[in-house]
Amino acid sequence: MKKMTLPALRDKKGKDPIAMVTCYDAAFARLAEAAGIETLLVGDSLGMVIKGEGSTLGVSVDEVAYHVRAVRRGAPAPFLIADMPFGSYQASVAQGVDNAVTLMKAGAEAVKVEGGVAVAPLVERLTAVGIPVVGHVGLTPQSVNLFGGYRKRGVTKREHDEILRGAIALDKAGAALIVLEMVPAELAARITTEVSAPTIGIGAGPDTDGQVLVLYDLLGMDGAFNPSFLKKYLDLDTQVTAALARYRDEVRTGRFPARRNKS
Repeated sequence: MKKMTLPALRDKKGKDPIAMVTCYDAAFARLAEAAGIETLLVGDSLGMVIKGEGSTLGVSVDEVAYHVRAVRRGAPAPFLIADMPFGSYQASVAQGVDNAVTLMKAGAEAVKVEGGVAVAPLVERLTAVGIPVVGHVGLTPQSVNLFGGYRKRGVTKREHDEILRGAIALDKAGAALIVLEMVPAELAARITTEVSAPTIGIGAGPDTDGQVLVLYDLLGMDGAFNPSFLKKYLDLDTQVTAALARYRDEVRTGRFPARRNKS
């Protein structure tokens, strides 16, 4: 796979849809690169997917950096984005710059921040010092307590206008890409036409410049997780459980290790 760069990604806007997946380790990163996935995101969703927590709020910068290093080692070609976790940029622009530098030194090629108008000054400063930024509006999981849960946003006029203003502010501040999560398809389409940055949708309809899914979700690793926006391309929940059960049974009955498996 040819190395993906930010200019090449931005050149895809309106022409060639961008495929992005979240990824947390070298093994899956290698497979994603082999499949031609051009953009990987080390998301703070690792708090829920990897650590088993109920939200993304407990993730630290050091944890994101650890996973960035692993993903970078597994997949050097895709463009690599790292989430700025909760608490790493809310206090000040200076705090955000310091933590973004940490993630870039770990191997990220851009950082992602949640929010619209409020984080535009940080986006502008990071861009000015050479750190590409991915914006994120709509359902922003770090604000789950403010929203009262994980729900579609932009369905009221107030939310619609707030999200639209936020996306435009991010674009003017220099955001390289903008993630649109759980917003009406009509709003996502409007934002996509009004901003110069490519938009990446998740639960935002078909008219964005690309799509992103959590790798474990699209592989069907949790049979109980079935949001409307998700398409499962495998059923690993069933397949992996069945494989482990066969292994357990063969160990118990002495069928494993067989003669060919012995050292």
